[in-house]
Amino acid sequence: MHCHRFAHRPLTRRQMLARCACGFGGVALAGLTGATTPQPPGARARAKNIIFLYMDGGVSQVDSFDPKPALDRYHGKPFGAKIEPTQFDAVGTTLASPWKFAQHGESGTWVSELFPNVSRSADKLAVVRSMVSDFSEHNTANYFLHTGFGQAGRPSMGAWLSYGLGCEANDLPAFVVINGGLVPSGGIDNFASGFLPALHQATMFKPQRLPVANLASPASISPTRVRSMRSLLASLDAGVAERYAHDDAIESAIANYELAYRMQLAVPDVASLDSEPEYIRRHYGLDHDFEPTRIFARECLLARRLIERGVRFIEITCPRTSGNDRWDAHGGLIKNHTENALATDQPIAALLEDLETRGMLDETLVVWAGEFGRTPFAQGSDGRDHNPFGFSIWMAGGGIRGGTTYGRTDEFGYRVVENRVTIHDLHATMLHLLGIDHTKLTYRFGGRDMRLTDVHGEVVEAIVA
Repeated sequence: MHCHRFAHRPLTRRQMLARCACGFGGVALAGLTGATTPQPPGARARAKNIIFLYMDGGVSQVDSFDPKPALDRYHGKPFGAKIEPTQFDAVGTTLASPWKFAQHGESGTWVSELFPNVSRSADKLAVVRSMVSDFSEHNTANYFLHTGFGQAGRPSMGAWLSYGLGCEANDLPAFVVINGGLVPSGGIDNFASGFLPALHQATMFKPQRLPVANLASPASISPTRVRSMRSLLASLDAGVAERYAHDDAIESAIANYELAYRMQLAVPDVASLDSEPEYIRRHYGLDHDFEPTRIFARECLLARRLIERGVRFIEITCPRTSGNDRWDAHGGLIKNHTENALATDQPIAALLEDLETRGMLDETLVVWAGEFGRTPFAQGSDGRDHNPFGFSIWMAGGGIRGGTTYGRTDEFGYRVVENRVTIHDLHATMLHLLGIDHTKLTYRFGGRDMRLTDVHGEVVEAIVA
């Protein structure tokens, strides 16, 4: 058998176009993926980056930012309004908040005593008391909050930001999730790129000195050998990319491998907090007696350092607190919310104050939200069930009108009665503050121009400065 007698397989039309047009396919791919080059935002851009403080499990609005005196009056009595179907159908009596509320700042924003440190920043916050969700179960509600759709498979909001604006850092990903110990219900599909090219998916960090697994090359492999291996790999990748007409999946894989190599130097530097002054470390709570506070403090400080280096979107998940299931207080409300607030309150307050001191808060949008709220009546005797009909979030920084309270729930804090805000509205507002018209940030998939807000969403102008 003489191999040289076999003719090469003829080029396909796609391959011919890619080769003869001097990489036409690659040019098209760059347009689709946005590559990693930062794109100029629109003229109305207020923010450059987002830090999303994800309060996993659902914080009770009537115990945090939406005080309801009626709950005190009717405490222990049958709930006085129509009750919607609940997640676990264990409806108890009306349950007053165990925590006192007070007004803070010049704005007089109401904040529960659960958050004594965040309350110092009351005039920076825009509290939205009229959030609603389409879902009352964790998985679907988490997908909805993160992707604008109640099922797995869609791009996360961080992936959309990466696609729309790229990254200002060449050696760090545009979209980072700092995992404090609790991956949301629904798993890492909450952080996926979905139908967007894979280079826009989240990179998972842990709040430790080496936050990414397998970051460093084995000691037995010399730098010279690494360079040689990379050169060979780049040559092989280029050949495969050309052969398959610069397929976007292949190009994304190549881009991710190249970024992983550059991260080997950048990540240990950004994750090392040794250069931070001692007063900053104490301010965030790195020396706190409560271990979950120390974990969340490191997450928040790491987020600030990543923002400084040009990362576009950072999500921070909650740490584990012993005996509690996230903020998901179906029972033991006092222990659950007390310990979760203790873990997060000081680091969040320090993050807001640190960003402001450094002149970074004006260009960094900070969002504090869970997937839904909790019922104003008890589940059993000392818990609260899921409530998607009216709950609270807050936003600060990057173009937000601080000291604002927007929307209203009924006298029990159960249902929205004024200025209803949907998850699509939240996403539209976040994109707007980064200079993006949510109706124009689209990606062609399945014969349709898809977007984060689907066919919905209105910017909440009342909280925009």
